[in-house]
Amino acid sequence: KASAYSSTWCSGSTRDGRLPPIDAKNQAEDILNSILPPREWTESGQLWVQQVSSTPATRLDVLNLQEQLDIRLQQRQARETGICPVRRELYSQCFDELIRQVTISCAERGILLLRVRDEIRMTIAAYQTLYESSVAFGMRKALQAEQGKTDMQKKIEELEEEKKDLEKTSKTN
Repeated sequence: KASAYSSTWCSGSTRDGRLPPIDAKNQAEDILNSILPPREWTESGQLWVQQVSSTPATRLDVLNLQEQLDIRLQQRQARETGICPVRRELYSQCFDELIRQVTISCAERGILLLRVRDEIRMTIAAYQTLYESSVAFGMRKALQAEQGKTDMQKKIEELEEEKKDLEKTSKTN
């Protein structure tokens, strides 16, 4: 008879050197709760807690996820190209759901996807910082150029006045 749970054996100090199997479902739930912590809120004086589902996804669930992503992208008018915070948020939510689905079937694969997600987020944050820094640098340079232009115009006016004064003195001499 096939079991709905997979068993994980670890080294230990029992008679045969092994511990009893770990309940894979509880392990997946623990990992899911650490990846996507339960949401807590108070409504009408009652504390509500919403946990991530540990129900495995079917092929139909994945197709529905894809369809919902497309619908939400259109509803929220996400740009198809370039930097779009709306698109990034929706894809991030979709990726979190995919991580959830993969973690249920294989915790190690889910944890690896979580690492990939976190690395991508850090890279995007670094690019965002670099972009903001370069925009600020460009603005400073534009202001410096404008100030330099104003200074040059003043210098030209001064030199033209000096030229006129010199022409007047040369004519009188």
